[in-house]
Amino acid sequence: MHYVDAGPQHAQVVLCLHGEPTWGYLFRDLTSRLSTHYRVIVPDHMGFGKSETPADRSYWLQDHIDNLERFVLSLDLREITLVMHDFGGPAGMGLAARHPDRIARIVSVNGPTPFGQASQLERLMANAAEAPWFQWIVQAHAAGRLETVLGELGFNILSTLKLNGFERNEVISDSWLRAYGSHFANPSDCLGVIGWAKGFALDAHRFEMPDAAAQRAISSKPALAIWGMADRTLGAAHFLPLFSELFPSAPIHRLPGVSHYSFEDAPVAIASLIEAFLQQTTQRALA
Repeated sequence: MHYVDAGPQHAQVVLCLHGEPTWGYLFRDLTSRLSTHYRVIVPDHMGFGKSETPADRSYWLQDHIDNLERFVLSLDLREITLVMHDFGGPAGMGLAARHPDRIARIVSVNGPTPFGQASQLERLMANAAEAPWFQWIVQAHAAGRLETVLGELGFNILSTLKLNGFERNEVISDSWLRAYGSHFANPSDCLGVIGWAKGFALDAHRFEMPDAAAQRAISSKPALAIWGMADRTLGAAHFLPLFSELFPSAPIHRLPGVSHYSFEDAPVAIASLIEAFLQQTTQRALA
């Protein structure tokens, strides 16, 4: 499991969790901005980026939570600020359910925060029914071509990213395309991406359910939501209310014209918001 560990080793930990079909490269601007004063740790989920892609395993949500838990325990990370994008959201919230004592803050950036909310299933289903990405997964799986298409992600990475959504086309360059596509050179490299999509089609992903103590602990933590309002994969109308159910007093920043891969569309604005949130909550804790 590959990871970047940048910044002072004894500083507050910011743990950045990516989703589908990205890797730690997504957080390059945030890492550069925060690592002067914070210890920024950016793992690549197994099957993504520079991490290995074992052929003899599944890539369901619960597998990613298991891996993340082992990773955090092996580094003995504490007082963690979670920065979560896409399925990094449910993976991070799974970690929080298991180890609420290790979590200091929650930052959701176009990343769902399922944590046993009453409306969780309803909102997930409503989003899936209207999102082009999830509609394509269901159709491609039923037609038997999901593995074929996603197995060539090194070639069609741009169309896959575009289907999920980003608006700032000027970021596209040869180096940008290589960064996102080169780790999916062969079908065997794409098992993580295929597994995540197939897990949705098969209803194989299992959200971690917090117990009452974890629910109380996490809901009391400082939290922040930042959402690209042009996201057509994870709709704000479904997931911001889910966030507010858990964190009713937490601030929400809505970014107009910013789509699903919000760290590509608005890297400076997002980094500034997260940095300010870290500074403000640190000052309050010391007061």
